[in-house]
Amino acid sequence: MEKLLYRAISMGVSVLGVIVAGAIFNRIWRVAAREDEAPSATDARRSWSEVLIAAALQGAVFAVIKAALDRGTAVAARELTGTWPGDGDEGGTQEPKRAK
Repeated sequence: MEKLLYRAISMGVSVLGVIVAGAIFNRIWRVAAREDEAPSATDARRSWSEVLIAAALQGAVFAVIKAALDRGTAVAARELTGTWPGDGDEGGTQEPKRAK
């Protein structure tokens, strides 16, 4: 039951993450490129480099936001239930290894 609840909450957080990541990417693009919108891959007026740079930046922003929200949701679930909901330590008894 706990895993089912975790998955439902995680899906909701993911939807919000997409909205937040999109807003962050748009803001970064406006500042970096001094344009209101990122180029579309099918816009014939844009160069390959513009399209690929925008896609790489967008992918990076979305990946970082997704990882942060997934990790935060899993940590919150462990604090509430005492078990780790994701891959790895299924028992939730060990603390995660921290970088020195």
